[in-house]
Amino acid sequence: MAINVVHRLVYFVPEAAEEYASLGIKGQAGYFASRSAPMGAVPDSVVLATFYNFSPLAVTSTMPGVWEAASPEEWQAARFRVVERALDRVQPHLSTDQIEEARSLIDPVVRSLQHGGKPLAASNAAITLPTDPLVALWQQLTVVREWRGDAHVALLVTNQLAPNECLVLQVASGRFPLLMAQRTRRWTDAEWAAATASMAERGWMDVDGTMTAAGLEERERLEDETDRLCAPMWQAVGDKGAARLTELIMPIHEAMQAAGTYTMFA
Repeated sequence: MAINVVHRLVYFVPEAAEEYASLGIKGQAGYFASRSAPMGAVPDSVVLATFYNFSPLAVTSTMPGVWEAASPEEWQAARFRVVERALDRVQPHLSTDQIEEARSLIDPVVRSLQHGGKPLAASNAAITLPTDPLVALWQQLTVVREWRGDAHVALLVTNQLAPNECLVLQVASGRFPLLMAQRTRRWTDAEWAAATASMAERGWMDVDGTMTAAGLEERERLEDETDRLCAPMWQAVGDKGAARLTELIMPIHEAMQAAGTYTMFA
């Protein structure tokens, strides 16, 4: 949880739109290009496969031209500029010693990761770390965040949950705001209704979209199973090290919230 709320700042700060516009790209295309850039100039199908819960429309209507506008390396550099500028809000709240201690905990975790079946994590782990210590810390946290995301996608596939079905569950269980899901994932009303009907057939939702007790239990099972798959990564630092890392990085999230950076998460 702590790693995710620190990582996600890159998607919601105003600097993102500014930096991506400087490359000639506006709107959601900047998100897709900057996040997929570590994998190279991949086609739309790879973005759909790895990001998973976005509709084909969301990707294919925005991605054309992004690799002509800028190379993956340029997109990655822009992403780091977004983070560096945004983290100026955090600098007074995190000392050099705290950043170094956080790196001493996250670095061995990243080094211990096995990346088979983890494309977003593997590609982010291959990125040269920036010289700014706080941005470098953010990138290491990003590797771990994407590793968990890759593991979760694998689990969704194993449980035969389609991209729109897992999103419907996220919204119905209160884990994802409906308005954001509609605006960013862009599933049609028919596709949303089909996913709801499919979940109702499983007994996980009512036909009106309300989660059933069985559905809530299954949703928690998927999260618990993802946590179980991710637990070995923390062996390098142990439970105490993981807890200490959380203490060290949460001021980043708290400073971003205090600055009013993304009030939707208040």
